[in-house]
Order: sequence, then structure tokens, then C-alpha cells
Amino acid sequence: MGRKAGEQRARVTTALDHLRQQIGLALGAARNARETAEYELARLQLEQLVVRTGLERAAHDSHITERANEPAMAEVLSWLRSVRSEFYREWADGPNRLREIVAASAPGPAGRPPGDWLGRVGSSSGVSAPQLWRIGSSTVDGSAAGRTPGTELTFDVAVPLLDESHLAITSAPNTRPAVDAIVENLLMRVLSTFEPGAVKIHLWDVGQLTAVLPSFYALTRTSAVTVHDPTRLVDLLDEFAGHIRRIHSYTMQAGYPSLRALRAATGKRAEPWRIAVLYGNGEDLHPEQIRDLKRVASGALDAGISLILVDVPTVLGGSVETISMLDERHALTSMTGSDLVVTLDPPLPSGQVTTAAGRIAEALVAKQGGPRSFADLLPTEYGRESSARELRAPVGFFQGEPVEVVIGDATPHALIGGPSGSGKTNFLYALLGSLTARYSPDELALYLLDFKEGVSFAGLAPGRKDESWLPHARLVGVNVNTDREFGLALLRFLAEELRRRSAAAKEHEVTNLEELREQDPEGHWPRIVAVIDEFQYLFAERDTVTALATSLLEDLARRGRSQGIHLILASQDIAGIDAFWGKPAVFEQCTLRIAMPKARRVLADTNQAAVAAPKWHAVVNHDSGIAHGNQLAHVPDASGKGVFPALQRELWQAYAGHGQPRLFDGAHAPALEDSAAFTSLAPAERPRALVGQSIDVADAAHSVELSAAPGRNLAVLGTSAKEALSILDSATRSLARQYRQGDVEFVLCCLVDRCLPAVRELTDRLVAEGHKAGLVAADDLTEVVTTSAAALAGLETPRILVLYGVDAALPALEHKEPGKQSGLDHLRTLLKQGPGRGLHVLGWWRGVARLKDTLGFAGTDDIGAWAALDVQGNELAPFCAGQVVHWSPRQDRALFFDRTTHSSPEVIIPFHRTEASDE
Repeated sequence: MGRKAGEQRARVTTALDHLRQQIGLALGAARNARETAEYELARLQLEQLVVRTGLERAAHDSHITERANEPAMAEVLSWLRSVRSEFYREWADGPNRLREIVAASAPGPAGRPPGDWLGRVGSSSGVSAPQLWRIGSSTVDGSAAGRTPGTELTFDVAVPLLDESHLAITSAPNTRPAVDAIVENLLMRVLSTFEPGAVKIHLWDVGQLTAVLPSFYALTRTSAVTVHDPTRLVDLLDEFAGHIRRIHSYTMQAGYPSLRALRAATGKRAEPWRIAVLYGNGEDLHPEQIRDLKRVASGALDAGISLILVDVPTVLGGSVETISMLDERHALTSMTGSDLVVTLDPPLPSGQVTTAAGRIAEALVAKQGGPRSFADLLPTEYGRESSARELRAPVGFFQGEPVEVVIGDATPHALIGGPSGSGKTNFLYALLGSLTARYSPDELALYLLDFKEGVSFAGLAPGRKDESWLPHARLVGVNVNTDREFGLALLRFLAEELRRRSAAAKEHEVTNLEELREQDPEGHWPRIVAVIDEFQYLFAERDTVTALATSLLEDLARRGRSQGIHLILASQDIAGIDAFWGKPAVFEQCTLRIAMPKARRVLADTNQAAVAAPKWHAVVNHDSGIAHGNQLAHVPDASGKGVFPALQRELWQAYAGHGQPRLFDGAHAPALEDSAAFTSLAPAERPRALVGQSIDVADAAHSVELSAAPGRNLAVLGTSAKEALSILDSATRSLARQYRQGDVEFVLCCLVDRCLPAVRELTDRLVAEGHKAGLVAADDLTEVVTTSAAALAGLETPRILVLYGVDAALPALEHKEPGKQSGLDHLRTLLKQGPGRGLHVLGWWRGVARLKDTLGFAGTDDIGAWAALDVQGNELAPFCAGQVVHWSPRQDRALFFDRTTHSSPEVIIPFHRTEASDE
């Protein structure tokens, strides 16, 4: 037992000794690994310190020397020197190659000595920019490059700027003048490279209350240089943030990732470059300023903005190069590394800089010129642009540069506002002129509607003084402030066109107009622009017109963009449109906003740019009115006497094959003789009686078909003799054109004495045309209806009874002899049975109640069509299937209803009745 216990104790002791040995080995290995790691870390830290300081200066740095003298660190400096020597042996021709690279990447003023360019105005178009811009030179010992020891090799040093990188400059004590010299050198090289206006410079200095870079004073009076308030950095950053958003939206819409890519693809400089020089004082900016600055820097290069930060301690996003000043003549740069000292170019002679800035300013002013004219908006050749993708046209100028309006998928619809006298009509003419000069009528179709009492667009249709018209115009509507139905008709027409285009797109399996035109090149698919001036009249009342117009407008605004249908809505007072309150769909789609001076609620609520806009200017905004999208434009005089007509006549002659537009003038009733619906009439089996002009996009008329169906009679209701005579005159004359001579008999009877001359004139006209026509005396009406009723069964020739003032004959017609029917009974028989036997009544009753008395208990079925004049809508419900009729009498208008064709009454314009004395 004791022996076993001893053996066990021995095994435990052996195991413990082995464990202690393994733990010792592990601890030793860990200690060695830690010492090795600490050595490597110390070595790497020393290497980093030497690289940052530079090998040449490291030998004179006491801290580095002290550490390098440690036995374990002694080899670090020698190892770094061997690495550098090996690098230079492999790159013996490095300085020459650097000179070649800078020469190729910094051509002209970007890299040449100042004497070659300072004082000359740049001529580059600004499509592409040099990649590098010279700031100085650097020197290396030739021995490091395989040359004789002591030989100095010098090469140019340049930094990227436009489109390539931002630049951060850190000063040293007493080096502010040298920093200014670097900035002045870079800016003057840039300004001297490009044509005036291609670059805009923004200067901000937190410590300056006066002008920054005084040699540029001449340029601060132009658009080339802007000095910003040192206390309002937020304004500058907000301006740039808005600019970046606008450019990003613009380039993305065009399908390019950046402004540089867009310029390279199109060969055009869409926007000037912008350089912002921000002078700090070495202190941190406010946190919100740092946040905004970083946000701007991250997207600035793609938007053509380069930042030069001086003593602004922050780390920017994106590409940033640095210049760290050592003294007034030397600096370190991120382009050359910390081991090479850059000798900065000497400052440009201040007098020569001032002279050069003055010349550039003069050239920019000369280029921008004075006030531009309407002719400056027009291209050299008409009709050369394609509207497949979008419509684009300048409408004005800002500091000599054109300001464009873009109508396409991104900005499909426009809202234009401005009080009376603010230039809204002039802007519309400038826009229409610029568009029609660039796009042919096959590319652009215009539908123009002016609700106010004026003739803004009347001159675009042929007139008595000028036979020309705007060939792009398909419809011109003026003086339609009381004819809201015409605006509704236009929206219905556009909705039908949208349906037609959508069906074609579906058939060709495409989604937008550009693709449809590619797949159907033989189709006729112009972009449609509908301009509705004073459009708020459409929604002036709370009725069915407003409800339908709102629904149609919302649908067109939402879906029209994809099929090339665009709305331009203009108004003097946007604030008064109640119909859209709570229905923002239309306004949200009107991303293009144009605000005339003093306009309200066109731009965003916080955007007050229109308040300060001067006369003859407009604020053009493609970003739904947000302030960052503002573009101020001086709009030339386009509405002056003879200005637009001169362009119109040229376009009319150039596109002679395009027909004239349909002109709808609400202030003038059309003559029956001028109506295409009347002149096109010919003998027909089922004649139609024209009652008035349709309020529609098409030049059409409303009519009543006088078939054999029951109720095919026409009643005119109201006391207005002028309109009643017109309706019965047009109905009778139109019917006469559809019968051959001898095939119809007209019987006319007038019971209103003052209308008798007009009825007699109509009778004579019918006789002169070869028809059977007779005018019977009022006292003979009872006999006429009695004999007509008796002969009804054997009637062989169609007969039209035209009765004026039927209600005046009711007392005589009601007279009844014992055992016989009254004349009124016979009239009711004619109304009920006549259409089936070829007899129709066209009658005028001067009141709804009197028509009811005429019809008696037979109801309203015997009057299938009626035209109401000065009759209130609530009186007409019995003759309109009981539906509520919204109608208030309007001068020279009538409400027409034909129960066989209409679901609800429609407003018509009675034709102007031409008297014999007028012919």
C-alpha cells in the first residue's frame, strides 16, 4: 500500500514538472514574440516618422537621430536609403518623364510661363479642361537618378483642379501673401485658358471684410468673380448644394454620371465650371458648417465645382490634393510626397494681374453684350431640332448667357404666374417663338387657349390684316372666359390623344414617345404643348365643368409626360385657385415653374426670388420652385409691334404645306355660311337640322336628325328673339340643303310681329333656292295644323312646320267647336305622329310652362330635342329625364339637348344670322 502511494506521488510530481516546463516554454515564446512585435512596431514607427520628415531632413532631426542611434534601430535609415537608391536606379529618367507629363497635361496657360499668356484673353470653348495646373518646381540630386553626384535635376510640379480634385492649402507663419500668390496664380491660369464666362469664381474669407484678392477687382463687377459675405458661409454652401442637385438631376436625366461626361459626349459646355476659394483661419468651423462643406465636397466635382480650402481644418470627401507651406517660397505637396520640397513659382506681377483681369472683364462684358433682342433667341436655321427626347429652347439671358426652358420627361409641365403687367404674355411669346423656330410643325404641335377677355393668341391664326398663321398651331382659342366648356373640350381632346398614343405604345411594346418614334418612324408623333392662359377660369364655379376639368387635368398631368403631351398653365393669380386645394396632383407634376416679377405661390413658399426680380425678367425654375433651382432671365421684347409677326411670316412661308389652325373666338358667333358643317351638306336620306356651333376643338356643329322616330321635333325655349331666330334659321336652311328641289315643303308661321321681317326673308330665300315654301298668317295657323293633321296619313312629300312664338297661338288653338277637335289637339297629333309620316315641327316657345301647356298630359316625349335660351336650368329638368341641369342664361349661347344622342345638355353657340341687307 505504501509502495503504491509512493509511485502515485512520483507520477504526479513528474507531470507537474512537465507542466511547469511547458508553461515556461510558452511564456518564453510569448515574451520573445512580444519583444519581436515591439521591435517591429518601433521600427515601423521610425520608418513612418522618417518618411514623413524626409530622408534629407531626418539627419538633422534630433528626435529621429536619438532613436536611430539605438542599436536595434540603427539599420532603419540605411535600409530606407537603399530603398530610395534602388527606386531611383529603376527610375533614372524620372524627372524628364515628369516634365513630359506636366507639359502634356498642363498645356497653354495651365503650364506655360506667365510671360506666354498673362494679359491675353482665353479662347478655349470649355468643353474639356487641362488635367494639371502648374504651381512650381522641385529638384532632386542627380546621383539618385544615375547622374553625376551634385547634378540637380528639376521638374515641374502641378496639381489637378477642374473636374479632377479639390485642393487644400495649409499655411505656415507669415506665409499668407505666398498663399494668396498660389491661389492667384491658379485662378489666373484658369481664367486665361477659357473663353470669358466659362469659369465662375467664388471667394469667401472668414477674416476679410473687404475684397479678397484685390487684383481681381475688375472681375468682381462681372459674373466671373463673386465675393461672398464672410459671415454667411451657409448661403454659399446652400447655393452650391442646390447647384449640385440641379446638375445631378440634369445629367442623370441625360443619361450621364457627371457634367464632364455630358460635355465629352455632346461636345457642348452645358454649364460653366465653378471654383470656390474658402479662406479659413486655422480654427475649426462650426459642426453644421463642416457637415455642409463635406456634403458639398462629395458631389461637387461631378457638378463642375472645385474647392480650394485655405487653412480650413477638415477632411473632405472625394479627391483632395494638399499643399503645405514650409516658408514663403517652399512647400510640400501630396503630388510629390513629403521627401521632395516644391519651390513655388514667384508671385505674378500685381500690375499685370490687374491689367489681365481688366481685359478679361472687358471681353466678358463685350461677349455678354447689352440687352438682347428677340432675334437673339432664334437659331440661325429654323426647324433643325428633334423633339423625340425633349423640347429645349432659350427664353432669355442672364449676364449674356442664354437661359433655357426644358420640357420633357423630367420637367413635363409648366406653371407660369405673374400679376397684370408683369410680362407674362411677353414671356409666352418668347417661349413660343424660341420653340417654333427650333422645331418644325412635324416635331411640335401647339394648342393655345386664352381664357381672359383678350386676343393674346388671336394673331397666331389668319386674320383680315395678316393672312399668315403660326404653322405649329393646331388650335387657337381666345375670349373664352365665359366658355369654360371649350377648355373642357380641349382637355377631352388631349385625353383622347393620350389614349391613342398609349395604345400605339402598347402595340409597339414601348413606354414613351422617344421609343415609339423609334419603333414607328412612319407615324406622326409630334410633341404636343397645350398652353392655357388664365387657366383658373376653368375652375371658377363648383359645377360639373370644374369636376370634369380637374379629373382630366390630373390624369393628363400624371400620364401625359410619357406620351409627349405637355401642359403650360399660366395665370395672373395662382393664389386664387380653389379647385386645386387639397388636390396637389397637377401642381406636383408642374416641376417647371416660371415666376414673373411679384408673382405669388408659383415658386416654393420659402422662395422669394420673384419678389426681387426686376421688370422684363423671369425666374425660371426646373425644380418645382425650390430656391436652388432659380435661374434669373432677362426676357427680350417678343410681343412688341411686328416682332413676333415677322417670325410667324417666315415660318408660315417655310412650312407652306401645313394647314391653318382652328380659331375659336368666344366673342364672335360664327356665320352659318362659314361653317364647314353647313357648306358640306348635300341631299341625304336622313337630314339633320343644324342648331348651333359646337364648343369643341373640332370645327363642328350640333344638329338634330329628323328621322321617322317618335319625338323628332325641335323646340326653342326662351324669350330671346335674336337667338331663337338664329336657331330656327340655321335649322331650316340646313335642312333645305339636304333636299332636292320639290322634294320638301316648308310651312312657316310667325306669331311675333317684330320677327315677321326675318321670317319673311327666310321664306323668300327658300323659294329662291327652288323649294316649296309658304308663309302663312298667324290667324291661319289653326287651319294649317288642322289640314296637316287631316292629310297626315296620306302625306307624300316631307313637310317642315317652322313656327315662331307658338305660345302666342295657344288661345286660338285651344278654341274648340262642339264635337270637334281643337287646333291644339291637331298640333299635338302632329308632334306625336308627324315624324313617322314625314312631318316635323320646329317651334319656338317663349317659356317652358307654355311648352308644357302645348304638350298637355302627353308628357315631354314628343319633343326629342330642345335648345334653351334665357331659361333657368331648374325649369328644364322635366325635358331632360329628370336630371339636374346646371345652366344660367348667357348672352349669345344656348343649352342644347337631344335625348337620342346626349347624356346631358351641352352649350352651343347660335350661328350669326346673316340678313339680306348684309349680303
